[in-house]
Amino acid sequence: MALSPENEHPVKAFGWAARDSSGHLSPFKFSRRATREKDVTFKVLYCGICHTDLHTIKNDWGLTSYPVVPGHEIVGVVTEVGTEVTKFKVGDKVGVAGMAGSCGTCANCKNDLENYCPKMIMTYGAKYYDGTITYGGYSDIMVSNEHFVIKIPDNLPLDGCAPILCAGITVYSPLKYYGLDKVGMHVGVVGLGGLGHMAIKFAKAMGLKVTIISSSPNKKKEAMNHLGADGFLVSHNKEEMQSAMGTMDGIIDTVSAVHALLPLIGLLKTHGKLVMVGAPEKPLELHIFPLLMGRKIVGGSCVGGVKEMQEMIDFASKHNIIADIELIPINYVNTAMERLSKGDVKYRFVIDIANSLASFS
Repeated sequence: MALSPENEHPVKAFGWAARDSSGHLSPFKFSRRATREKDVTFKVLYCGICHTDLHTIKNDWGLTSYPVVPGHEIVGVVTEVGTEVTKFKVGDKVGVAGMAGSCGTCANCKNDLENYCPKMIMTYGAKYYDGTITYGGYSDIMVSNEHFVIKIPDNLPLDGCAPILCAGITVYSPLKYYGLDKVGMHVGVVGLGGLGHMAIKFAKAMGLKVTIISSSPNKKKEAMNHLGADGFLVSHNKEEMQSAMGTMDGIIDTVSAVHALLPLIGLLKTHGKLVMVGAPEKPLELHIFPLLMGRKIVGGSCVGGVKEMQEMIDFASKHNIIADIELIPINYVNTAMERLSKGDVKYRFVIDIANSLASFS
């Protein structure tokens, strides 16, 4: 039974948290709100590890309040629903991504763009409406407003599905919004990591020709033979880059390190679009003249709204798209963070919450 806020009793929860900028994660007991009328409570089974988690626990952006329980690629099974919940029932497979709330009244919210709401509340490390701090999915249970819960189709394995809630929507949304989803189009993908490998999978499912652009020649075999890319360019090989000039309808740039944009713009056809989804810490140099001489654009994109998130998950279900993951126990999470900082993962760590967290409680 759902309780009104003034009568509710907090629910005990357990997870792993960072307590300072060292980023070290360790067991942490805390409370979640009881299930309210429009809430969905679910047992967390798996949670993906995103690069944002790493930045947050180390306070790289200067915004972290400790203790912080990371995790916004959260999947599990519903254990309780509020009395006004209409979309979910006990036993449903569900997920929660990076949003815990939004204002619901601004132009963005009314247009299903909650991810761009100025008052959007993040799944962890943010202040909720009741003044409490949100805690993420490196934990045993989640409580979320129904609006921000995603239904996971039965044919998608939950472990491989978890990273799609972040890495998947991050590349799916710009492909759709910028019109780079038409069969036969040629799309480049810069970087072959968690985002890049998802970009290949979604783009190929849309019927696109996909070329990976990478600084690492040794990734060619993996990109083409395993992930199904149609082409591979080494970004620092001038001959290869020159041979592909003016051939691409669009490029999804997933790289978060400082890198040159001019060679990428050169790969675009007239009216081509370079879309940035990585977030370099330092400003990048942008030459304007090449944009003028081809009516090209440089744009950006950040995840997606709830409606598009569900659309993306349903598309993944139809085309059997999941992430390539390395499944780990919770006590491996600090090592995983060290490896993630070095790019040592193919292509996403996922924590086996259900089978490892309880032993540390």
